[in-house]
Amino acid sequence: MISRTFFRCLVLLGFLLVMVSSCEKFSGSQTIPAYLSIDSVYLVTNTAQGSNSQHITDAWVTVDNDFLGAFELPAKFPVLKTGKHIVKIYPGIKKNGIAATRISYEYYTPVERTLNFASDSVTRMGNIKTTYLSTTKFTWLEDFENEQVPFTLDTTTGSTAAIVRTMAGSRYTFEGMHSGMVVLDSVHDYFECITHNEFPIPSAAVFLEMNFKLSSSLTVGVFTYGTSTLYQTPVITLSPTNGLWKKIYIDLSNTLNAYAGMTSYRVYLGTLKAAGVKHDTILFDNFKLVTR
Repeated sequence: MISRTFFRCLVLLGFLLVMVSSCEKFSGSQTIPAYLSIDSVYLVTNTAQGSNSQHITDAWVTVDNDFLGAFELPAKFPVLKTGKHIVKIYPGIKKNGIAATRISYEYYTPVERTLNFASDSVTRMGNIKTTYLSTTKFTWLEDFENEQVPFTLDTTTGSTAAIVRTMAGSRYTFEGMHSGMVVLDSVHDYFECITHNEFPIPSAAVFLEMNFKLSSSLTVGVFTYGTSTLYQTPVITLSPTNGLWKKIYIDLSNTLNAYAGMTSYRVYLGTLKAAGVKHDTILFDNFKLVTR
């Protein structure tokens, strides 16, 4: 007679054999992935679009219109496809400079390629080019390059510090000949400026792009205007950059639509000299307001 213990062992062995058999069927060649690698996505602009400076951090990827995922660049990731397929790369950014709010940037053109995938093989896209979508509108551009025209930013009446252009060839300049610079000291300890022009609030999303290098914090916000009302609303406070230039995409959309009846807006920047330091230096360049 077969003992209960021996019988249980037979049952367990049978169960394990079934599981192994099932795994062998599942692990056939159809599940061996191909791989896709992307080194970076760079931006090409024309004169009317301003600088080609960008901070594209991610690739949002679809294969045959099926969303595969969002991948931090450079990236190498599996694709469970073989043969020719249509791949789209949507350039991704950190909205408001925050890693937790990564998005595909709606004003950059998706990159579309037909790629041939093979199992256990890497398809390399390398460094790929994007542009602004042809439908993108540039509401405001300021790169501080043209010495023959005034700045499109005005200091407010309360500001004790002024905007100046960096010297040509200066180590303070981000790119080109000039950047914008503000120096704060014990006498000129408060800075606030506002765009010279007032812009209509569109129904589409509005992003402010800018390059900046800060030794002190800098608040970026908007004035919104209605028929008889005015609101000044901060959107984000940028932190000191530890001697580095950075690029940011600031989403103004929610703030512009926060109050009913507002029809137009201006962008403002403001800061106060940090306590305990002799001076602070604020550098910025390549302002762009983009919308549709």
